[in-house]
Amino acid sequence: MSLSQEVIILSDPKLLEKVDKLRDLSISQLVPLPQLVVVGDQSSGKSSLLESLTGIPFPRDQSLCTRYATQITSSRDSNERVDIRITPGPHASEEHKKHVEGFYEKVNSGSQFREQFLDILKKANERMGLRADVSTGDGTVFSEDVLKIEIHGPREDYLTIIDVPGIFRTTTQGTTKNDMDIVMDLVKTYIKDSRTIILAVLPSNVDIATQEILELAKYYDKNGERTLGVLTKPDLVLEPSAQAAVCDLIQGKKRPLNLGYFLVRNRGANSGPEKQSELDQIFRKDPWANLPRDRVGIIALKEQLTSLLVEITKREFPKLMRDIRNKIRECKRDLNDLGPSRHDEREQRIFLSQIAGTFHDRTRAALTADYNADPAFDQDELRLITHVVNITDIFSADFRESAHSRHFEKLGLDDPSAKADVVVDCDSKAESIVNDLRELLEKAKVDDVTPEELVELDDIIAPDKIPMPKPCDNFSAWINAVYLRSRGLDLGTFNANFLTTAFAEQSRKWGDMTKIYMSRVIITIHRFIAAALRSVCSEEQVRSQLWTSIQEGLVKGYKTAMDQARILVEVEQRKQPYTLNKQFAEARSKALGYRVTELLYPKARKDTSQYGETQYMVNLDDIAKATEGKHNVEKLQEDIHDILQAYYGLATYRFIDNVFQLAVDYCLLHGPSSPLKVFTQDWVIKLEAQQLEGIAGETKSAKRCRSKLKKKIEDLTNALTILET
Repeated sequence: MSLSQEVIILSDPKLLEKVDKLRDLSISQLVPLPQLVVVGDQSSGKSSLLESLTGIPFPRDQSLCTRYATQITSSRDSNERVDIRITPGPHASEEHKKHVEGFYEKVNSGSQFREQFLDILKKANERMGLRADVSTGDGTVFSEDVLKIEIHGPREDYLTIIDVPGIFRTTTQGTTKNDMDIVMDLVKTYIKDSRTIILAVLPSNVDIATQEILELAKYYDKNGERTLGVLTKPDLVLEPSAQAAVCDLIQGKKRPLNLGYFLVRNRGANSGPEKQSELDQIFRKDPWANLPRDRVGIIALKEQLTSLLVEITKREFPKLMRDIRNKIRECKRDLNDLGPSRHDEREQRIFLSQIAGTFHDRTRAALTADYNADPAFDQDELRLITHVVNITDIFSADFRESAHSRHFEKLGLDDPSAKADVVVDCDSKAESIVNDLRELLEKAKVDDVTPEELVELDDIIAPDKIPMPKPCDNFSAWINAVYLRSRGLDLGTFNANFLTTAFAEQSRKWGDMTKIYMSRVIITIHRFIAAALRSVCSEEQVRSQLWTSIQEGLVKGYKTAMDQARILVEVEQRKQPYTLNKQFAEARSKALGYRVTELLYPKARKDTSQYGETQYMVNLDDIAKATEGKHNVEKLQEDIHDILQAYYGLATYRFIDNVFQLAVDYCLLHGPSSPLKVFTQDWVIKLEAQQLEGIAGETKSAKRCRSKLKKKIEDLTNALTILET
């Protein structure tokens, strides 16, 4: 809207009518509207003042005193009528809201309304659940609900006044300290907004220094721009000094307010049927006759209030427009945070399919280490493939280092060559990398299974601690003992079954080490799926139902992978050792070469070449005689050792590769039965309607919230249209 348009609106005499239309839409519950609020102590004359201003005979009876906020709105209309409703308080339960919102009274004339007003109040109190008698009975004393009285008629002016319960400092029969706090909080709620004009009602016959309302108003209206003092009961001020003090207040000589003070006289509890003009005769007498005419009497006060209301409305109009626009944006943002509507099966399936699609994209990125694809990957648990590779490297290092039951013999020269230094250096670097990976593994806490994870994966993963003994150094003695217990009529050979038994013993830790490795990978994947779901589905209710629904599929995938790993262990340990890998023959030949070299080393002669390199020279006859003198059993044991060592080395690398490729990569990461593929768009499509409702259906609270937000947006948009036209 252009500035010129706003200027036209601000000069429109029907500006207050527009604000009243906003009030009809209950916009005041969303955005503060310009209004007048009457506040003061109990017995300060508030009820009498309201009767003078509105013509409504507010009761003075203690049982019907103001016990909730009452909003009185008058507006000009060709038809005369009065509408009475109840707006539930901000903390009302849904049941109470429905109960009080059903309250509606309509009276066709002002005179009829005044006659029925006490009965209407009693009905309203009953509907709000208030006690009929403050001192006794069931129910509460005060309420946060608002009684709305809308007066329409051809002679009515546009004016809205809100009355709140009177402040009291000591409890009486039937009231409590909590009731005092409720009233004070209610007063503060209404006077704190910058668009509220505070009518501080003060009895003239009481020292205003004792009236807490002025201090309270000053706290919320520090510049005094919207506080107007209204002095009541001038007929009870009889002492000349007290009368002079009241005159000083009216004339601004004492405790001045920017909006000043007004002096009014209203009907008392025991007054007769005097007209307002008769009550105002007191202002023709001294000392009140000397006061400015525009500061005494109900007519002057009412004119001033209308003027103030127009002034504050004009002043706040641009901010009001801005606040409504901001509130619309806020409601739309909250509505967007709820996600798309899931009222029916179609909406639910679309909603869940979109989540599944996003989950698939996040999983794909996690498997390809495309961590720049989304800021969500700043979360460590989502870096899936990195964790799996690191865990696999640790498994490979641990397996090669300690998966065997007994260390094989070290074959080779005792005198290390220069190349050995290079090997040692490479080994130390590799060990350093593995140690770094162990630190990362410890930070990831894959070995610290939470109670929730233990419940979900108890039948699958390895127990917390599996004892893992270190390899022994008694390989030769063990081979000798086993051979001697199982030898037959062999001549330079041995039973092939012996190798199967020996290999099974040498690899007996493979099963436990593999289960630990698989458990770490499974826990990592399990946590990734949970974290990925959190990142793509913000609604805890939906996420919880979805997690429960896919648990069976996840567990099935984990079990399949663990079974695959167990099969690989069984294949290696139970079958007869066999390989077509030519490196097996090479390893055996190398072992034989080491043994012959070891026998020849004592007879070798050192020789230095022209380049300064040390060489070893042997006699050819010594080579032929090198293996002479060995016992048959000793020779067989060496053959068994070398065959087993050559085969174990090849089997180790083959097994590590197979476990990763077949159990981890195929079963857990990329294969068709991967747990990562349990939650897909195809899975969503196949869900039955009842299952879909259970997962993606909105909760009652979410439906209520969505409905309220839509209603707020509708009302605010209508309000904006009213102000802009």
